[in-house]
Amino acid sequence: MFPSLYISHGSPMLALEPGASGPALARLADELDKPKAIVIVSAHWESNELLVNGNPQPETWHDFGGFPQALFQVQYPAPGDPQLATKVADLLNSHELPARIDSRRPFDHGVWVPLSLMYPDADIPVVQVSLPTRGGPALQTRVGRALSSLREQGVLLIGSGSITHNLRELDWHAGPESVEPWARTFRDWMIEKLAADDEAALHDYRQQAPNAVRNHPSDEHLLPLFFARGAGAAFKTVHRGFTMGALGMDIYSFG
Repeated sequence: MFPSLYISHGSPMLALEPGASGPALARLADELDKPKAIVIVSAHWESNELLVNGNPQPETWHDFGGFPQALFQVQYPAPGDPQLATKVADLLNSHELPARIDSRRPFDHGVWVPLSLMYPDADIPVVQVSLPTRGGPALQTRVGRALSSLREQGVLLIGSGSITHNLRELDWHAGPESVEPWARTFRDWMIEKLAADDEAALHDYRQQAPNAVRNHPSDEHLLPLFFARGAGAAFKTVHRGFTMGALGMDIYSFG
């Protein structure tokens, strides 16, 4: 059975400058059997309702600006899987989570950046599920649990975001050893509660976690963590790290 994963994808530049995260993701992919398919929730597909990407051949969407031209040349031509997308939607609906198919969605960078480092051949079908942010952590936990049975069928479930994500307070010149205390304290609190399986505290993180709002002015980059946790079981830290002083690059596994 595959674990579910939470991957901090950081800046889109991770695709060209993988730092310590790239080797960590490559090692993780090598340790796992090759999945038949991937189902992923990205911070960059916010929605009002649950949507499932049924596009048979999603384009690589460079959904950002201000980066080097080389980044806009990166392509990740992995196929979609309309049959799996229908199965995902059916599972969600059967768990009283109304969902419908979107047949035109491209891959945003929360999908193709981390997957390009894990599976650079782009030969594994990928189905993306949207992120209804207004539902908060509890909804994402339910979505993960509804899809958890796919892990037994050769499908890798991934939540893609960032464990800390306040772009206004980043130091673009900071090295990997320079970490803001307010970011580290929040990250360490999250790890503590994940290891303790304290769902009540995790769901209430914006009230209970230190510096929660400073680390996540909006919570779309943390919500995929709750999808991964809901889909999996025992928590394990795969990789810890920061870039630019306060952008958390942790990777977690839920076995």
